[in-house]
Amino acid sequence: MKKLLTVLLGSILMAACQTASQVKEAPVEKPIVYFTQDISPEGLVKIYDKISKDIDGKVAIKFHTGEPHGPNILPVPMVKALWEHIPNSTLVETNVFYDSPRQTTKGHRETLKINGWTFSKVDILDEDGAVMLPVKGGKHFKEMSMGSHVLNYDSLVVLTHFKGHTMGGYGGSMKNIAIGMADGKIGKKMIHQKGDKQWGYTGAAFQENMVESAKATIDHFGKKIVYINVLRRMSVDCDCAGTSAAEPKAHDIGILASTNIVAVDQASLDQVYALPEHEGHDLKERIESREGLRQISYMKELGMGTGEYTLVDIDK
Repeated sequence: MKKLLTVLLGSILMAACQTASQVKEAPVEKPIVYFTQDISPEGLVKIYDKISKDIDGKVAIKFHTGEPHGPNILPVPMVKALWEHIPNSTLVETNVFYDSPRQTTKGHRETLKINGWTFSKVDILDEDGAVMLPVKGGKHFKEMSMGSHVLNYDSLVVLTHFKGHTMGGYGGSMKNIAIGMADGKIGKKMIHQKGDKQWGYTGAAFQENMVESAKATIDHFGKKIVYINVLRRMSVDCDCAGTSAAEPKAHDIGILASTNIVAVDQASLDQVYALPEHEGHDLKERIESREGLRQISYMKELGMGTGEYTLVDIDK
């Protein structure tokens, strides 16, 4: 009898160990990043449909209106097609912190007309002030000031022109919501200004400020947020540079989309770093000289993703 009990106990322990081992070694599913070379209204709508499962209710489409006559902004027909395709959606933006017509809502609306954003209403999120959203786990901020209209939406589609950036090194989905959802008077000042220096935060500190701001928006929307990066006309300068932006040297690559922000920005960087040297040199120099890769590493530290992904080419 004792021998039988010993055998049974041994079998139970072995089964438990095997189960624990199986649980421990179970692979973590990598986020999918979808890719298409089709930079067109049809291509944008097609790739959006791959990530749109949780997008419903009142939907905000965060895009970049650009400075007057900006040569690198996303084509109006593409943005219009996406807006028409998403039920109950509204294009959204915020006013800016730097000297520009877009510093005020009135000036911003004039720029909308100049750049062709006249096919629908554009909601300037901070037109009626700001609201504070919590930054969970932040070491720089406990809350971030956002355009108050953010509370009017159930879901967020982050539509980004991926390119270089004067301070961030590059502007992907993270930068689009980090700066782009923060209101012009308070939030952007929190991210940029150090003491009495308007552009006091630079390098890694600036990147970390942006990440924490982005995390506030991501935590607010939960699963109801998706990211699309359009890799076309990738100047080393942001669309905020307007007509003074440097002419792109890199060829247009395509569109990347995911439900994970770290994955989509990492995949976009991987595409840039795979460019021939004569095309990618200036972009890579801009990214690294601004410590732009800190965006990715700090997002990882805050648990926003691992940077690993599975690339799915929807053209095949």
